[in-house]
Amino acid sequence: MKLYYGPLSGHSHRVRLFLSLLGMDYEPIELDLRAGDHKAAGFLRLNRFGEVPVLDDDGTIIPDSNAILVYLAKKIGATEWLPEDPVTAANVQRWLSVAAGKVAYGPCAARLITVFGYKMNVEEVVERSHSLLRVMDDELRNKDWIAGTVEPSIADVALYSYIDRAPEGNVDLAAYGHVRSWLRRVEALSGFFPFRKTKAGLEAGA
Repeated sequence: MKLYYGPLSGHSHRVRLFLSLLGMDYEPIELDLRAGDHKAAGFLRLNRFGEVPVLDDDGTIIPDSNAILVYLAKKIGATEWLPEDPVTAANVQRWLSVAAGKVAYGPCAARLITVFGYKMNVEEVVERSHSLLRVMDDELRNKDWIAGTVEPSIADVALYSYIDRAPEGNVDLAAYGHVRSWLRRVEALSGFFPFRKTKAGLEAGA
């Protein structure tokens, strides 16, 4: 099993985190995103969108971080991470959609500006981030895990990376105590794999 990834990509990190939580062995293949490795012809044959991560499971190619989380959970029958009952499965999917949408256009986008130099409307993406965090904080007020599961699910894995590193995009987490407690619960899981930090945004002086 091979994983093509970028070390500063939160999408890549969520898969590396899940593989570590599952205790699964794999060969990490690091791509230099700044050098455009993900746009090279060889990689585009794996993912025509030119995005990391991509999983190569003995010739079965799975692009897209959330798709990889689903694939891995299904492959080993990890129903604790991806429950089978319709209501809980729908709740997990809801938050996977948030990870692919509101997180991507909020905390992820804010970090793209500071870490990778993308040109976007800073105020807009930071405000979108806070709108998301306010909802998440309220959701986590009376539950440990975002989808309301007894144990963590792949929804928690999908959300963790960019929420944890939101300060690198100038998104302050100070007002979101329930979110910060949730982050610490994820980090306390056996097999936790940390996301590489950068000195960007609010972390520049840390």
